[in-house]
Amino acid sequence: MALKNIFNFTSLALFLVFGLLALETNARSLEDASLLERYEQWMTQNGKVYKGSQEKALRYQIFKENVQFIEAFNKGGNKPYKLGINQFADLTNEEFKTRNKFKGHMCSTITRTPTFKYEHVTSVPAALDWRQKGAVTPIKDQGQCGSCWAFSAVAATEGITKLSSGKLVSLSEQELVDCDIKGVDQGCEGGLMDDAFKFMLQNKGLTTEVVYPYQGVDGTCNAKAEGNHVASIKGYEDVPANSESALLKAVANQPISVAIDASGSEFQFYSSGVFTGTCGTELDHGVTAVGYGVSEDGTKYWLVKNSWGTQWGEQGYIRMERNVVAKEGLCGIAMQASYPTA
Repeated sequence: MALKNIFNFTSLALFLVFGLLALETNARSLEDASLLERYEQWMTQNGKVYKGSQEKALRYQIFKENVQFIEAFNKGGNKPYKLGINQFADLTNEEFKTRNKFKGHMCSTITRTPTFKYEHVTSVPAALDWRQKGAVTPIKDQGQCGSCWAFSAVAATEGITKLSSGKLVSLSEQELVDCDIKGVDQGCEGGLMDDAFKFMLQNKGLTTEVVYPYQGVDGTCNAKAEGNHVASIKGYEDVPANSESALLKAVANQPISVAIDASGSEFQFYSSGVFTGTCGTELDHGVTAVGYGVSEDGTKYWLVKNSWGTQWGEQGYIRMERNVVAKEGLCGIAMQASYPTA
């Protein structure tokens, strides 16, 4: 009888164990099926088409790992910002890094301008958003082309053109990509905002997005379109390096081109909130500071316009922590800022 009871107990235990394993396996199968469905939806939304089943399977595995990373981060709940699935969800972080083409390694070759017109500014508003003042065009998307430098310089030029002429005009990044190729700037292979401003000066202006539309690839300079100048600048200046207070004076007066280190996984999948994440100072991406403010929890931030479309971040923007301990600013935002003058 005792042996029979032991046998029954063992059988019951094994039944329960195998039952739990079966439930767990079914749960995993359902979870995988749900994630696969999300992946298929994501592919459709982002127009993703892969060369074959092997490539698709590889991208799905990367997608799965990125989703797990994003969900684990958001469940942590101890950061003032969230991550989300965006157009970069099928890229490893190493692949994502190669997209950023700001030539930060060329910084040492730049002779910084000796003047800073906002040096003696003594008072600035507590918060400012140049979008609300009509000095910022809608979010654009650089696509696969490493032309962030052109988008940054153009956004700053659009801002100063609005402030000086009263008209907000969407200007041509493709003109810079195709025509500004004699020096450091090399189209989709990267460039520097200061060199873009130099081109605008030498070229005596820039044409519109309508006349010279963005293609997202290196092309031959269209001399006829290029000659149709709509906006011009008088010069450009560099913000004193490694000074957020100097950058604040500048942003209080116009949208400013800034360079940042955008290589981190958290930056890759930033979705909302004030970004306070860990990042370096290896400048690899050009963006535009179009304002600043203070969040509900008292965190000071920079309002930054990106060129990765509206699916990324807060409809294409990111709020980055301001007044950090590091003199370079978060992600090096205060290291190499510049702006056109009108």
